[in-house]
Amino acid sequence: MALPACAVRAFEPPRQPERGAPARTTCPRRHSRVEAELAASRPGSVAASVRAGPPRGVSHGFHSRPLLDKPRKASFSLAGAACAPLFALLSRGRRRRMHVLRRRWDLGSLCRVLLTRGLAALGHSLKHVLGAIFSKIFGPLASVGNMDEKSNKLLLALVMLFLFAVIVLQYVCPGTECQLLRLQAFSFPVRDPYRSEDESSARFVPRYNFTRGDLLRKVDFDIKGDDLIVFLHIQKTGGTTFGRHLVRNIQLEQPCECRVGQKKCTCHRPGKRETWLFSRFSTGWSCGLHADWTELTSCVPSVVDGKRDARLRPSRNFHYITILRDPVSRYLSEWRHVQRGATWKASLHVCDGRPPTSEELPSCYTGDDWSGCPLKEFMDCPYNLANNRQVRMLSDLTLVGCYNLSVMPEKQRNKVLLESAKSNLKHMAFFGLTEFQRKTQYLFEKTFNMNFISPFTQYNTTRASSVEINEEIQKRIEGLNFLDMELYSYAKDLFLQRYQFMRQKEHQEARRKRQEQRKFLKGRLLQTHFQSQGQGQSQNPNQNQSQNPNPNANQNLTQNLTQNLMQNLMQNLTQSSRQKENRESLKQNSGKEQKDNTSNGTNDYIGSVEKWR
Repeated sequence: MALPACAVRAFEPPRQPERGAPARTTCPRRHSRVEAELAASRPGSVAASVRAGPPRGVSHGFHSRPLLDKPRKASFSLAGAACAPLFALLSRGRRRRMHVLRRRWDLGSLCRVLLTRGLAALGHSLKHVLGAIFSKIFGPLASVGNMDEKSNKLLLALVMLFLFAVIVLQYVCPGTECQLLRLQAFSFPVRDPYRSEDESSARFVPRYNFTRGDLLRKVDFDIKGDDLIVFLHIQKTGGTTFGRHLVRNIQLEQPCECRVGQKKCTCHRPGKRETWLFSRFSTGWSCGLHADWTELTSCVPSVVDGKRDARLRPSRNFHYITILRDPVSRYLSEWRHVQRGATWKASLHVCDGRPPTSEELPSCYTGDDWSGCPLKEFMDCPYNLANNRQVRMLSDLTLVGCYNLSVMPEKQRNKVLLESAKSNLKHMAFFGLTEFQRKTQYLFEKTFNMNFISPFTQYNTTRASSVEINEEIQKRIEGLNFLDMELYSYAKDLFLQRYQFMRQKEHQEARRKRQEQRKFLKGRLLQTHFQSQGQGQSQNPNQNQSQNPNPNANQNLTQNLTQNLMQNLMQNLTQSSRQKENRESLKQNSGKEQKDNTSNGTNDYIGSVEKWR
């Protein structure tokens, strides 16, 4: 009896694969695929001529594993031989770039594998370390024992999530403001955002006496009208930052147009081609570089309305504003700026219609600039305009003969300049301090009724703060700027008093609004109560016919109830006053305490209140 072919093949010994052929697999599907690939790889075969490319499902990528060894290599060699002429047609640079790209791809995959394995090892070690720590801490308290695998995975997930959030926050928000926000996230919330910004005591004790008109600065500025804000920019006081806030950070109906690459912005009034701001970033240095009070008051009206006829010029209000800074910090900052090559040669210093002569205002250096000068040389120059710069730029120089020092004695000249600077500063529409950025923003918003988009930032680390000076040099700088020191003390006192006054006024207005709201709610409550009583009485038809013959019966009833209530209150008050007089007379006659035994509960309450008083 002949056996079937499948049985014969089962009893036969296993056949050895041919040379160059792979071992037979146990998977019949894969075996058939391998045979198809072998047939396709034999040169001259029909399958090779029809499909010279890789078989379906097999990739020629860098990380693909071919199913065949030698035949696949042969096919690759044939493909490489076919592609060799095309590869030779490429330029040498292109071929080099292709090799570098392949090498980078391999290095990138290797780095990814190492990073994945490293993170896995780090997570494994963190899991064991944190598990040991928690078992040490919570072991005596917990009866369960050590942490199980599920809690370890949860703890590891939380730790990894926290690290991922920190990394994302660092990449998304690497600035100083975000660092402050990260620090404040773990601290208690601050109640008052306008707290002491110079790290001094929050309690302020005023030194000067100012009137209500000096403290209440509220300008009726109409941006659609003809009024103009003029910014007096003193060197190294933070005026550049404040000037950018004016053109980029104010909520306006028609914001300023600031183009990339241009320093000046177009700040037109709504519906007009006319500016409402006279500053460095809106009109440029139209009156000279860092023009002072004397130059601006004589120059701005002619620059704004110079092309118009005198009879057609509108009646404008010029609202002057400025920023002041601590004199020592400002002086050091200007010295560092001069060291970097700043000269301010474009400043005109026009006073009384003419600039100063070289004899009236000599120069401290002979070259093109004063770059690299040491601090001692900067302080030794007697003609240095950095000395008492803030007083000089805020005062009216025509009162002392401009820059001619021979007009009056030096002591009298300093006194006149200081008083003029104080007066001009006090009557300005607004002034701020560099050391109080948030308070400066608050007072500007309350003065001009204009709100900023984002809050001001207080930068306590500046170039001046990086300069280390001893006590002797600091005293000398204060001596060179003694007028600025007195002006800054005066300005700081006035600034903080204005801030406190405006805050108190704001609290009073809020309290008054709450009281009015409570009165309104009480009135509505009484009105609804009287209306409900009137509706209850009008439900009886007989009473409705006798008491309410007209349609205005409810209103008359409400008025009558209100009058009765007021009469009862007046009677109670009069009775309480009479009882008080009777008690006083009894005390005077008998000298003994008498108790009030009246039966009226309201009178007892009022009498007890009077006794407590």
